[in-house]
Amino acid sequence: MESGYYIQMFSPHGLIRFNDPEIGKNKDTGGQVKYVLELLTSLSQHPRIRKVDLFTRRIADKRVDPSYETEVETISGNARIIRLVCGGNGYRQKESLWRFLDEFVDKAIRFTKKQGDTPDFVHGHYADGNYIASQLSAILGVPFLSTGHSLGRNKHAILTSQGLSPEKIEEKFNMTRRIRVEEDTLEASDGIIVSTQHEIDSQYGPYDNFAKGRFVVIPPGVNGDLFYPFYRMDTPGFRMSPLQERAFYRINSEIDRFLFNPGKPLILSIGRADKRKNFEMIIQAFGEDKELQTLANLAIFAGVRKDITKKPPEEQELLTRLLLLLDKFDLYGKMAIPKKNDPNLEVPEIYRIAARKKGVFVNATPGENFGLTVVEAAACGLPVVASPTGGPSEIISHCKNGVLVDVENPSALAEAMRRIIADQTTWERYSGSGIQSVSKRYSWDAHTHQYVKLLDELDQLDKKGYGTRFLKASLFIIADLDGTLVEGKRRDGLQELDQWINKRHDQVVFGIASGRTKDNALKALKEYGIQPDLLICSAGSEIYYTDALIPDNGWEMHLDYLWDRTRLEEVMSEFHGLRIQESTAQRRFKLSYYADGGFTRKSMSRVNSLLADNDLRAKILLTEGKYLDLVPFRAGKGGAVRYLNYKWMIPLDRVITAGNSGNDMDMLRGKTRGIVVANYHPELNSLQKKSREVYFTKEPLSKGVLEGIRHYISSYPSLAESLEERP
Repeated sequence: MESGYYIQMFSPHGLIRFNDPEIGKNKDTGGQVKYVLELLTSLSQHPRIRKVDLFTRRIADKRVDPSYETEVETISGNARIIRLVCGGNGYRQKESLWRFLDEFVDKAIRFTKKQGDTPDFVHGHYADGNYIASQLSAILGVPFLSTGHSLGRNKHAILTSQGLSPEKIEEKFNMTRRIRVEEDTLEASDGIIVSTQHEIDSQYGPYDNFAKGRFVVIPPGVNGDLFYPFYRMDTPGFRMSPLQERAFYRINSEIDRFLFNPGKPLILSIGRADKRKNFEMIIQAFGEDKELQTLANLAIFAGVRKDITKKPPEEQELLTRLLLLLDKFDLYGKMAIPKKNDPNLEVPEIYRIAARKKGVFVNATPGENFGLTVVEAAACGLPVVASPTGGPSEIISHCKNGVLVDVENPSALAEAMRRIIADQTTWERYSGSGIQSVSKRYSWDAHTHQYVKLLDELDQLDKKGYGTRFLKASLFIIADLDGTLVEGKRRDGLQELDQWINKRHDQVVFGIASGRTKDNALKALKEYGIQPDLLICSAGSEIYYTDALIPDNGWEMHLDYLWDRTRLEEVMSEFHGLRIQESTAQRRFKLSYYADGGFTRKSMSRVNSLLADNDLRAKILLTEGKYLDLVPFRAGKGGAVRYLNYKWMIPLDRVITAGNSGNDMDMLRGKTRGIVVANYHPELNSLQKKSREVYFTKEPLSKGVLEGIRHYISSYPSLAESLEERP
């Protein structure tokens, strides 16, 4: 095994790229994008990290830049951005991705198998990334780190206070599922990385599983190559790159063109066009204080825009209100509200321009988790005014670089800004203290040092995951239960088959495919003493792993396509001669009936016509002429086998299936190695002529299954070699 840790990080929304990241373009490109990119870079430079991959969604859409189509973006020798297709190719807001996340999990498993390198740790970002990471942690048996960034309960409270109805919140944000995942993350995560104690108390405190959370405070850092003191450009030997010179000139000109007297101190605020940033209160405080207007100018960088009318409705509304406030207080020539900024080159220059003008930075967000802009401003030597509630209060208490004030009180806010700008001694003290403190406490080197220390602690955990065996297996054997392995009290060859499989435990995955419901199948497996690695049941509509019966969520998502169980039951109630089975026989993806008086080919045609007339899609399964099941059209034993082949990247010619009746037909046909035991039903006779890859055994039941397995191993040298079998 290679030395050093391999980390997989997950931030699935897709609008992430290393070169020229579009920070602030929309609500999917806020500070979290910057955080994960800088964490990716910093981790990759640590000697204890051999590889770190950031997984996100691949987007091929004319509405976004073509760079988001690149499947693998190499950042350095051991850092990459991996883009996986999930929910189609078009851009989707992250709130609409929830129903596709299990597809993302399956794609991540395939990527891991293809590269032949399993991560040592998985790290999720936001609730959706944490869901993916938690699933992979359970499957691969590796520790799970999580970072929330922002949480659903807090957002729900904010949206409710803004007047949105519970129904609208649910429709737009999938809030119920998000909060449920956040609750699960508190319980499942091995380490929850937070920026401040405030984030633990205020964000996670309201959750039911709060006491189960394993929190670690590791503040993010700032990039010292970008955010450095404003006076450095005046020191001997300092040289700005041509790109920096152009950025400085452009952004300085962009601010100055709004102002009558651009030489005055500059009050600055930067953030997304989000109501929570409280830009309106800053403008009101400035607009109501004539003395402050005499002393300083105001610049608000509220995201990036070209045309307000083409922004999302909530951003349109906020930007329009900001412009109306400018007009209300007649701040023309005193206030700048530029349309765009480059996060890598121009934002650092914005802070330094304000610092050179002896201005002040204002973060008016009440209760912010951390406040990265406060640290960035401090690193550049710009004093800060911020709220006493939230992460900024912890930063300022450590850095001694500004003033805490009630940001909902415009007169108090204005007085705090005026006090710093008007007193040169105070300004110099805050500026110098911020620069010194940030370099010690809020660097990415410091963050990564603590992060790796946490990895060393979690590396001692003994986590179990079933997926490692599935990824390494050379052969899948999937057999029907009733009539194939056993029949009533007959168990011919079952013990010998069990011994053969157990002897090859690390190379062979053994599965049962049964038409029974889960509970009935478990009862039978217990009676016969069979312990499969996976169970396909309920007419091929459910897949479970290990004796813990871990459901395959990806299979459920796959089946849910065009499946409307409620409507199916409603329509089928019109069909005479069918009686719905007991509730114990019904499943989410299986609707079961008794066919009273038998069921003919003509009856089957009538059911098909009824479904077609109502635009419903389902697969109709008839057993013994009297049991009728409706399952999703993608379901069935054969569909489940093909899905397992796809998910675990096991070639179909390395899958052996065994059956004895028509219900097994769809998993015996195709490219798998099929086995039909000697006690088969006549409806399988057609396979003797139509398929070269179906072996009819001389022996019945499990004895016949073992006969078939040995036949294929002896017939295919590559299979024998992979199992290390000897003739």
